[in-house]
Amino acid sequence: MHELGIVFYIIRDVKEAAANNHVGHVSGVVMNIGEVSTIVPEYLTDCWRWAADKEELLKGCELKINTLPAVSYCEECGQEYPTVAHGKICPFCGSEHTYLLRGNEVEIKEIEVPDD
Repeated sequence: MHELGIVFYIIRDVKEAAANNHVGHVSGVVMNIGEVSTIVPEYLTDCWRWAADKEELLKGCELKINTLPAVSYCEECGQEYPTVAHGKICPFCGSEHTYLLRGNEVEIKEIEVPDD
């Protein structure tokens, strides 16, 4: 389960951003996670709850996940298509000369602070 390690990196980055912006509490973290990123969102949120509550800055902080669709590009016909539905084979021309454009991202999109 690599999700716990990822949570530690997220916490490190959030703590750094909070310190740089003189924030005393974070109420939410919004993540963009690609659907082929190999991260299991349920595992990530479980690990988050366990780890975040150990940090005063993040007690009760909600982790929100936006799942980004995986999209591949075909070099033969120039079309983009949904990766999960079709894999490496282009559904338009049948070519295997394709590559992933997006959908493997793991990024912090927003850090939310309470309205005090």
